[in-house]
Amino acid sequence: MASNSSPASVTRTPVAVYAPDPISREGALSQLRRHPEIELREESETGPGTVALLISDGLGEPELTRLRRVVRSEGARAVLVVGALRETELLDVIECGVGAIVWRHEATELRLVQAVLASARGDGDLPADLLGRLINQVGTLHRNAAGRPGAPASGLSAREVDVLRLVAEGLDTGEIASKLSYSERTVKNVMHGLTTRLHLRNRAHAVAHALREGYI
Repeated sequence: MASNSSPASVTRTPVAVYAPDPISREGALSQLRRHPEIELREESETGPGTVALLISDGLGEPELTRLRRVVRSEGARAVLVVGALRETELLDVIECGVGAIVWRHEATELRLVQAVLASARGDGDLPADLLGRLINQVGTLHRNAAGRPGAPASGLSAREVDVLRLVAEGLDTGEIASKLSYSERTVKNVMHGLTTRLHLRNRAHAVAHALREGYI
C-alpha cells in the first residue's frame, strides 16, 4: 500500500524564479528543488496558479513593472525576496499584488518554501519589521484621511474592518476567528466577500486598500 507521504500524493505548487544574476537564480532553485511540494517552472511559464519568486537587491521601476506584469497580466501570485525596501515602497509592492516578502539575508530554504506556500494559498507573509511599518502607517493614513474633505466614512462593514485590522496585525485565520468569536469559515467568507467586491488580489492588498482609504 502506498504511503500518503509519497511524492505522487503531494500537491505541487508551480514556482518560477526571477533573479538579477545566475548565481542568485541557481541558489534559489537549488533550495526549492529539494521540496517535493514545489514544481519548478521556467520564467515563460507563469500564469494562474503559479507563484513567481522575484529576487532583487532593491526595488526600482523595472522590478515594480515586472511585479505588475506577472500578477495583473499573467495572473500569477508573487513572492518578493529583496535586500532593502523603503517605507514609501511598501504599499506600492503590496498594491502590485505581492502577498509575501522575504529579506534576502533571511532567505533560508525553509523560509522561501514557507513564503511560496503562503502566497499560493493567498495568505500574507511579511517580515515582523515590515509588518510593524505597515501598522505604523495605519495612524498616519487614518489621520490624513480624517482631515480630507470627502474622506470615506463607510464602504466596509464593521465586521470587515475588525477582520482587516487583525490581518494587519499579522494574525492568521484561526487567530482572527478566536479573537472575534467567529468561526474560521466566517472569517474566510468575510475576506472573500470584500476582496471580490473591491477587486482586491489578496489579504495584503485588502489591508493596503483599507489603509489608503482610512478605514483602519
